[in-house]
Amino acid sequence: MGSADTSKATGTPKTGTPKTGTPKAVGIVWGLLILNTLGSAGAVTIIPLPRSLIQLVTMGALVAAFALALALNLPLRIRASAFLFLLTMLLVPSVVSSAHLESGFGALFRCTRLALFVSTLWLLSRWWDGGLTFVRHHIRMYFAVLGSVAAGLLISPGAAMPELYGGRLVGALWPLTPPQIGQYAAVIIGLAVLLVLGRRTDRASAAVVIVPSLVLLALTHTRTATLGLLIGLALAIGSLVLTSAAARRFFTWAVLIAAVAAVGFASLLQEWFLRGQSQENLTSLTGRAKVWDALLAAPRATGEQLFGVGLGDKSFGGLPIDNSWLAVYHEQGLTGVTLVAAVFLVLGGVALLRPPSLSRACAIFLISYCAIASYTEAGLGDASPYLLHLALAASLLVTPTAPAPATALPKPAVPRRRVPRWAQRSEVP
Repeated sequence: MGSADTSKATGTPKTGTPKTGTPKAVGIVWGLLILNTLGSAGAVTIIPLPRSLIQLVTMGALVAAFALALALNLPLRIRASAFLFLLTMLLVPSVVSSAHLESGFGALFRCTRLALFVSTLWLLSRWWDGGLTFVRHHIRMYFAVLGSVAAGLLISPGAAMPELYGGRLVGALWPLTPPQIGQYAAVIIGLAVLLVLGRRTDRASAAVVIVPSLVLLALTHTRTATLGLLIGLALAIGSLVLTSAAARRFFTWAVLIAAVAAVGFASLLQEWFLRGQSQENLTSLTGRAKVWDALLAAPRATGEQLFGVGLGDKSFGGLPIDNSWLAVYHEQGLTGVTLVAAVFLVLGGVALLRPPSLSRACAIFLISYCAIASYTEAGLGDASPYLLHLALAASLLVTPTAPAPATALPKPAVPRRRVPRWAQRSEVP
């Protein structure tokens, strides 16, 4: 999305400040939050990066984001938000469980990170107005991340598609796993498609984002991201069908193309979906189900059931949990699960009550995607891209504040002209 496109979409001149009054530095803050959530564990990169260095960069980005947001919002003006209130409440079980140090001192470090993350979102809420400013920041920053993935693929195809991950695409310059890359690609594809349907960007600018992202998504072989993209877009476009002719045309063509692809390329689609796995391995969700069963069967004290064992690395028995709900239950207990469920209920309920609009459609896409991905991906209970996606949805569902009515200026007094006596009409008795 180029600068000319941005000015066209937001109604701002090519030079000068936006009409919304959102400082350009807010985009820098959003980009730093995205950098913080990229993580520090992943594939082996072309140039080995020490994990300590990666953590220093990601945590430094979060501290810089908080400091910059605070400098931009020195009056500390914030917008009331049920979403941010629930995230703040999520800190309570996180701190209570982490204080026992069952997960080590790293749990308290993660609590501090979550507190800074949520505080930065509170500071940014001042500029949440239901507009598409943050959507454009989201697309630009994640497209830049995907650009680094594409660069790594061009520089060293072997490192970018290693046998360790079954030939799936990984980050060769920055350690990113296939599910991460698939998530970023799917989210910006969905948002770019919706911007085109809402005529907030031109097709050429959208194609620059959508086509390369589709290629990278296909190379990751990420089933969750693909299903999240398709289902999320179907729900989002469905919310526009009654009010947008472009959405109706796109939906009709998408259904026809999907039907033809399902018939003509069924074997290829099945091969891509299975990724060479057996039916048994697919049924157990690549071994995830065994970890889930072991986690649920593990004995827990009452305190652990209510508040969890503290923020950790989203693993159990040395294996990744790969389920947001079970990860929250393990680390923040039933209290955390209740709060995360309330986040989806609040955002989903507000989205259903809003009148049809492009902002609402984008929010529905993001909420749907995160709900689908939560089944096989962890991250809803800690600072993560999923919380950023939901924060973006919350910003899109804000009711714009009505501008204050302009005060009518008093009309200037018109001086009375003196009429000569001879010109005055005398009344006839």
